[in-house]
Amino acid sequence: MFTAVQGSRVPIRMWADPRQVEDAAMHQLRNIADLPWVHGVAVMPDVHLGKGATVGSVIAMRDAVSPSAVGVDIGCGMSAVRTSLRAADLPDDLSGLRSRIESAVPVGFGMHTHPVDVRRVPGTGDWDRFWSGFGELHEGVQNRRERALAQMGSLGGGNHFIEVCLEQGGTDDGRVWLMLHSGSRNIGKELAERHIEIARGLAHNADLPDRDLAVFVAGTPQMRHYRRDLFWAQEYARRNRAVMVSLVQRALADTVAGTRFDEPISCHHNYVAEETYDGVELLVTRKGAIRAGSGELGIIPGSMGTGSFIVRGLGNTEAFTSASHGAGRRMSRTRARKSFTARDLAEQTAGVECRKDAGVVDEIPAAYKDINEVIKAQTDLVEVVAHLKQVVCVKG
Repeated sequence: MFTAVQGSRVPIRMWADPRQVEDAAMHQLRNIADLPWVHGVAVMPDVHLGKGATVGSVIAMRDAVSPSAVGVDIGCGMSAVRTSLRAADLPDDLSGLRSRIESAVPVGFGMHTHPVDVRRVPGTGDWDRFWSGFGELHEGVQNRRERALAQMGSLGGGNHFIEVCLEQGGTDDGRVWLMLHSGSRNIGKELAERHIEIARGLAHNADLPDRDLAVFVAGTPQMRHYRRDLFWAQEYARRNRAVMVSLVQRALADTVAGTRFDEPISCHHNYVAEETYDGVELLVTRKGAIRAGSGELGIIPGSMGTGSFIVRGLGNTEAFTSASHGAGRRMSRTRARKSFTARDLAEQTAGVECRKDAGVVDEIPAAYKDINEVIKAQTDLVEVVAHLKQVVCVKG
C-alpha cells in the first residue's frame, strides 16, 4: 500500500518509505508535484535521485510533458524469453556461451560493422515504414542515420546487460531464460538532448523550481515535434531489443542444438504513454517504472549478481497501473567506485560468468537496493510469476 505525502498541488503516492528516501530525491518529488500541469505522482519502491525527475517515479500530466523527466535513454527497457532448456542442458563452462553472445551483440560504444539483416526478426516488421520516419526527425540528427542503422541490435554500456538466467523454485526450477536491458542508443540520446535544450528556452518555463523540469505544452509546434521524435525513439528501442533477442537466441542455439524459445516479454521502463485516469486523458511519464496493467507481464531486474523477477500486473490505478523497474541504486556510481574493489565485485558475483574488473565496479550488487525488499513493497501492484537467477551476465 502507498503512503500519501502532501505536495503543494497534488499528493505524492509513495510505495517507498518516505523516511528512507534521500532528502534530495524528496525535494525533486515535491518540485514535480508543484508543476501546474501535474495530475498525479506515484513513487516506486526503487526510487532514487535522478536528473530533473526522480528515477522510480510516474508522472501523469495534463497536456504537457517534460523531456528531461523522460531522460536521454528514451524507451530504455527490458526483454526476456523462456527457453526449452534446463540448467543441465547448459555447458559446464559458460565462458564459451558468454563469448558467443559478446561476438553477436556489440557492447559499450560498439556497433555492427554492417547493419543486421532484420527482415526475419519476430515481432517487428514494416522496417521500411519505420526507417522512412527518420527523415522527419529533428534536423540536428539527420547526419546520424548510418550510426542509428549500425547500432540497431547493440547493447550500450552503464547498467545495460544481457543475461542467461535460471528459474528458481516451482515446477520450472532450473528452466533457462534469456534477458536483456537496453534502450534507444545514441539516436535517442541525441534527440532527447536537443529537445531538452529547446524546452529550457521556452517562456512558460522561466519560473519553474528546476529548469530540468521544463515542459512542452499541447497545441504548440515544440510539443508536436517532440512527440514525433519521442515515439519514434521509443519504437527504435523496442526494435533494438527485439533484434538483440534474436541474436542472443541464435548464440544459445549454436551452443545447445535444438533450443526452442517462447514468445518474448518486452516492456519499456523509461517512456511516455497516452493513458486515461479519473476520466482525464493524460501523458504518463514512467521514469524508471514499468506499466503493470491487469494481467500484463513485466520484468523487474535486480543487480548483476542477485537475480530478477517476471511479474504480472494487478492494474492498480492509484499507481497509474505501474510498478518498479528494478532494484534501484542505493549509492551513486562515483561512490560505488570509491567504496568497492574488483575483488569485492568478484566475491559478490560468485557463480556468475561475467566481467569482474574495475571497469564495472560501479555496477556491483552492493550499490543497489535489495531486490527482494523492492518486490515485497509492491504486492498490490504486481504478483510474481517467476524468480530468475543469472549464470551469465554480459555488460558494456
